Amino acid sequence: MQMTEVTYTDAIPIDSYGPGFFRIGGEVIEGGAVIHAKGARSWSGYDDPAAVLALGDDIDFILMGTGAAMAPVPASFRESLEAAGIGVEPMASASACRTYNVLVNEGRRVAAVLLPV
Repeated sequence: MQMTEVTYTDAIPIDSYGPGFFRIGGEVIEGGAVIHAKGARSWSGYDDPAAVLALGDDIDFILMGTGAAMAPVPASFRESLEAAGIGVEPMASASACRTYNVLVNEGRRVAAVLLPV
C-alpha cells in the first residue's frame, strides 16, 4: 500500500488531542478550542458564541466537538449561530478533529469548535 503524506498549504491542521487539550499546528491549547483555516484560539464554551460568530465571513459551518461523546448543542448557542448563517454539525470531539482535517484539506470553509475529551 502506498502512503501519501497530507500537506496543509491553506490551513492549520489539528495534530492531536488528549485529556483536556488539543495540539493545533504544533501549539497546545488547554481546554476548549476554536480552529479555522487562519488560526486557532482557546474557547471558554457555549457561553462564548462571539468567538464563533466573529468567523462568520470566513466559514459556512462548524463541526461542533461536544467532548468524549456526541451530545446535544444548547439551543441558544445553535440558534445564535444559525441566525448568522452558520450551520452547526455536532459530533464527538475526536470525530470533529478528524473530519476538520479532511475538510480543510479539500478547501472547505469550515471551523472546528471543540470541547475537550
